Amino acid sequence: MKFRILFLFLLILSCKQKTTTTDSILDYLPKDAAVILKINNLSSFKSELKNSEFFSKTNKTNLFKKIAKKVDGINFLNPTATCAVGFYELGKENFEFLYVSDNNPNFFNIEKARDKVIETLTYENREVKKYILEDNILFVFELDDKIVASSSQMLLENFIRIGKNKKVPNKLRKLYDTADNSKSASIIVNLKKGGGLLSSTLKNNNSKTVDAFADWISIDFNTDSNKTSFNGIAIANDSIKNFINLFKGTVPVAEGVSNVSPKNADAILSFSFNNYETFANNQKKYLDRAQKIDTLFNTIEEVGIIYLNKEKAIVLNSFGAANLTEAINQFSIGSSSYQGIEIFALNNKDFISSAFNPLIKDFESNFYILLEDTFIFATKKETLQSIIANSKSGTTFNKTEVYNSAKSSLANESSLLFISNQKGIQNFLELDFSSDLFIDVKKIDFKNYTFAAQIVADVNFYHLNVLASKAKKEIKTNAVGPLFTVELDTDLATNPQFVKNHRTNKQEVVVQDKDNFLYLISSDGKVLWKKELNGKVQGQIHQVDIYKNGRLQLAFCTNNQFLILDRNGEEVAPFNKTFEGGNLNSLAVFDYDNNKNYRFLVTQGKKIFMYNNKGDIVDGFTYKEAENAIVKAPKHFRINKKDYLLFKLEDNTLKIRHRAGQDRIKVSNKIDFSNNEIFLYKNKFSLTDKKGILHQIDTKGKLVTTNFNLNQDHGMYATSKTLVLMNDNILSIKGKKVELELGVYTAPKIFYIYDKIYVSVTDIQNQKIYLYDSQAKPISNFPVYGSSLIDMVDIDGDKKLELVAKDQENSIIVYKIN
Repeated sequence: MKFRILFLFLLILSCKQKTTTTDSILDYLPKDAAVILKINNLSSFKSELKNSEFFSKTNKTNLFKKIAKKVDGINFLNPTATCAVGFYELGKENFEFLYVSDNNPNFFNIEKARDKVIETLTYENREVKKYILEDNILFVFELDDKIVASSSQMLLENFIRIGKNKKVPNKLRKLYDTADNSKSASIIVNLKKGGGLLSSTLKNNNSKTVDAFADWISIDFNTDSNKTSFNGIAIANDSIKNFINLFKGTVPVAEGVSNVSPKNADAILSFSFNNYETFANNQKKYLDRAQKIDTLFNTIEEVGIIYLNKEKAIVLNSFGAANLTEAINQFSIGSSSYQGIEIFALNNKDFISSAFNPLIKDFESNFYILLEDTFIFATKKETLQSIIANSKSGTTFNKTEVYNSAKSSLANESSLLFISNQKGIQNFLELDFSSDLFIDVKKIDFKNYTFAAQIVADVNFYHLNVLASKAKKEIKTNAVGPLFTVELDTDLATNPQFVKNHRTNKQEVVVQDKDNFLYLISSDGKVLWKKELNGKVQGQIHQVDIYKNGRLQLAFCTNNQFLILDRNGEEVAPFNKTFEGGNLNSLAVFDYDNNKNYRFLVTQGKKIFMYNNKGDIVDGFTYKEAENAIVKAPKHFRINKKDYLLFKLEDNTLKIRHRAGQDRIKVSNKIDFSNNEIFLYKNKFSLTDKKGILHQIDTKGKLVTTNFNLNQDHGMYATSKTLVLMNDNILSIKGKKVELELGVYTAPKIFYIYDKIYVSVTDIQNQKIYLYDSQAKPISNFPVYGSSLIDMVDIDGDKKLELVAKDQENSIIVYKIN
């Protein structure tokens, strides 16, 4: 069946791993490419592949390892904009690639290659570089402002000799230009050229069925940890025999096969059309028939197949059953009743196959039943009995997790719709694919997975959707479950935190790895971008709106830089300020009057640099150098319309200053500061020392102390009315104590969301995240797995909270609290 090839494309693309593109990249690809991979964001594309559970399963098969080895050299390329990779057949079943992208100074990423050899070759007086990188060979040529690289010396030499492709087919250019640039990658397949790519995996030269499916398909790649999908279009030439042209000129209708399929069906397949006569004319052309169209089936608008325990049942949905019933009953040779439904035996085994070829093939219609206006045919009576029993009890396929997971991602009406579980997919592999591939894939555990393919006829083209997804399970109230995990390229260097996407109002995650790459990760677990910094981010990343237009930026310090990045990870001028000698504290951001006239405080040793929204030093701030080195980012508090700026100094002095920099309160006592922050608790500046004594200073400078007898490495957090302390394994919330299991705990953290206080603390030794309310009562279903301080918000506005934390050393995890 032609639709099966959609699943193979989905599998093959699992082997490997911003900007608006122009036609120029496509023009550099030689003609007759079997497959073109257009990569809009390489970092995001690689991350999606790495973090997709589906791809992590399928890329272990021998077929995919073989393909991965062929294209592994692409991993050493580092485009900064859109790139394209064309695959070409050089010899039977041997495909090589040619890669094109804009040139840039950091095009190669070969520093980490264990072995590398670079040779210079000459072809037609042109210089070609040969890179031998571990087990990969790349031939590289520069032309205009482009880099052209290939796995084949012959393919690259042909390119040099022939030059740019001056006759890109209009269909290909249209597909390339209309691919969704917001997706990390798109795949364009020339099915008339790509059959060889598949022939070694298909039985009985079934690659011919690939050629006959359509001319071109273009699909956008989209994946997260739980779902992989390809969405795009297919184009078929009217003058060529193409399977999808069976639906040309028809309008799809909502499928009804699932309503009569048993719950334990392995798969369903639906073909629909609003006009049988149009379909029949297309069928006549496809089969090259001369016979007259039979009007017997004029009321049929859907042909479906139910796959049940390696048996098939054929479903014909009709909007008027009387005439067809009368005709079918002419073939009846008897009947029996089952649960009040009459099962008819037929003496015309080829009745359905003949009428609906090529949709239905190799099927013996020995029995049939009629459920309202739905005709169901089967080879065995037992198949119909199972369908009747499940229909009567209401246990039908449309109520399964498999079906509903698929339908939530697909259009409501389909010309072709296929939905399957693991068993159904394996049955198709066994029928159509080589035994090696079938045995290989059969070893993969796709339990609780949904597979789907959909085609929707439109004017002159067809919408195409392919899906592999974990079946959605109903989440119980008060449950806590992982929403997604994302693996970074190396270990985490900072705790993940949420930041707001001003375009969608959803929250995203920002985190840095130990190679100093900063990542922005979407609310569904996709790496939107990563940017290499020159050092580790110090402390918290702040979100600001320096242009006061609702667009948010990220502001922070590294060891020696003060940076502000925009939504796309680009530096916002002039906020790229470097400080000789480094040793910066984390950035402090003050918005005194909540009017977005920000003050950015960078502290380096004794020095204090205060910048405004334009990146200029604020001359009116007089406290430009402290008496001693500043040990943490300054804090700002407002009490009774007065501003207080607090600085901790290395000699244990606390400085409390006016917003202009003058002394506001003089604190004569030295405080041996703990590692905790300063908080405003009960209208007093509150902080602890290393002996576990709480120091509180009011606005008149009066200092009172409370000895809590805490260990030196205790944790503290406070809001205006709530004080939380963590000492060894004792958590104290408003004086109410909770004894946790022995471990190594982070400082506590308070979140105030939807008028409710949450207190979090993490045992990094046992990797457990605890969550309590303001009365020290545990939140249901905690602790959960995690190994860092958390951040917690409602990321999508559904009044249900999410939290993010470090998972493994090189990954983050986001939980949803229902």
